[in-house]
Amino acid sequence: METLTCVCLGIGLSAACGFRVFVPLLFMSLAALSGHLTLAHSFAWIGTYPALITFAVATGLEIGGYYIPWVDHLLDTLATPAAVVAGTIVTAAIITDVSPLLKWTLAVIAGGGVAGVVQGSTVLARATSTATTGGLGNPLFATIELGGAVVTSFMALVAPIVLALLVMVTLWLVVKKLVHRKLRPVPVK
Repeated sequence: METLTCVCLGIGLSAACGFRVFVPLLFMSLAALSGHLTLAHSFAWIGTYPALITFAVATGLEIGGYYIPWVDHLLDTLATPAAVVAGTIVTAAIITDVSPLLKWTLAVIAGGGVAGVVQGSTVLARATSTATTGGLGNPLFATIELGGAVVTSFMALVAPIVLALLVMVTLWLVVKKLVHRKLRPVPVK
């Protein structure tokens, strides 16, 4: 059961990486320093004060950057691969007591995959906002994404299995809607 909880925690934190790359890492560092989170031995550095300070500064810069026009687009471009890497790292840092092959397979597929899908959906939402509002609606999206990162990170640490189920159901519904939209016949005029 402990491995399942670790995987669910990793999935939840990876989903949060899709919203903001550094917020879940900051939450992990705080939780590890306070003794509420056990990290894999090779990732113990996440639970140190230098890492906490680094994640706090990076989080502040990332949050601020999303409120500056055109910088938010640049950040979206950089954040997509960074979210996948961060999702992989947070999942690998949480999973303990399994073989390295299983650990990294789960980290890449579950962690990186979930982070990539969430990040991709936020990029599409921001692009739609930019196209329809000329970028004026982007600060609202930045606030919603930040809220999503904070709430998801917190929920992952408090109720990882519940959050992982919510993430999976949400992803399934989004994919189902996208597939249905693609398969719908286009009316001929």
